[in-house]
Amino acid sequence: MPAMGPLAGIKVLEFEAIGPGPFAGMLLADMGADVILIDRPASPGLGLKRERWNDVMMRGKRSVTLDLKSTDGAAAALELMARADALIEGFRPGVMERLGLGPDVALRRNPTLVYGRMTGWGQDGSLAARAGHDINYIALAGVLHAFGRRGEAPVPPLNLVGDFGGGGMLLGFGIACALVEARASGKGQVVDAAMVEGASLLATMFSGMLAAGTWKDERGANILDTGAPWYEVYETQDGKYVSIGSIEAKFYEDLLQRLGLGAQSLPPQHDRKGWPALRKAFSEKFLEKSRDEWCKVFDGSDACFAPVLSFSEARNHAHNAARKSYVTVGKVEQPAPAPRFSRTPGQIRNAPPERGEGGGQALRDWNFSEKEISSLQEKGLGFA
Repeated sequence: MPAMGPLAGIKVLEFEAIGPGPFAGMLLADMGADVILIDRPASPGLGLKRERWNDVMMRGKRSVTLDLKSTDGAAAALELMARADALIEGFRPGVMERLGLGPDVALRRNPTLVYGRMTGWGQDGSLAARAGHDINYIALAGVLHAFGRRGEAPVPPLNLVGDFGGGGMLLGFGIACALVEARASGKGQVVDAAMVEGASLLATMFSGMLAAGTWKDERGANILDTGAPWYEVYETQDGKYVSIGSIEAKFYEDLLQRLGLGAQSLPPQHDRKGWPALRKAFSEKFLEKSRDEWCKVFDGSDACFAPVLSFSEARNHAHNAARKSYVTVGKVEQPAPAPRFSRTPGQIRNAPPERGEGGGQALRDWNFSEKEISSLQEKGLGFA
């Protein structure tokens, strides 16, 4: 399939990892970049037997296999780096340097290379070498503390804020920025993406609200954290849920009208002392009908209402179907590339590759000669 998208022609080398690194590579591949994934050779001792067909973040990529711990393997990786525009690695700080593949070596070989590094804590600092996961990074960023209801423990928002929003998306953005700069300067650079900083960045708005005194560190006491009864989820008669976000006065008025509640019989919207009474009134009302019945009541409404759908249900919603927001690749229905471009739309080039799948043609597309490809094979590079 010919490359499409705003990043068509960009060559990216991605080193096998989990979570945010592959997500960043997927974002670039969706936008047209040619991503070659350097996989570790599969062996019983590496625990790499997971099936690839449902590893959706590998979509659009092609694969080669290589043992980076061997001298020849590192040399082969450097040859690939020399042809790449950008690189993605997600090892702990110092690992690539110990392999002889750190940014100093890589940039000497390829001065225009954008060297993207994905870690939880960053390349330096007192925690840099420590293991962690999304839940730890967003905890240290102050973000996890804000998720949850009053008087209850914080609730992890899956691994969306650290791994993907504050990690992979941040790295993808950083690489795209550095690629633009490299075209102007002719020089590459290192992109140090840390999930703890990305999570903090996602919460930038709340820094201003804290300074203005419009946000409290107390969980469940604010407008956006289930403190306000008109920015909440409510159970319906059939045990499902709906969401409302009726912040603005005109939207709140529409909410009351659709619920059949009179404003004169309720506390004022912004009277915090009256919020328990409002919450009770809304809870009782929403329990009178099923979720689908409430969808009909709020059809065409500006009350900022939406049903709470599961992942499976979201794929079939009429709005998402009309926009073709989901596509099927291989055996998996999954989100389509986003954002959308009017002239150079992104696309999914292929399903997740098996280890080594498509690597031979990828090397030819990167202008390696047959002699050079044979030399790489002698250094341990594997492909199909």
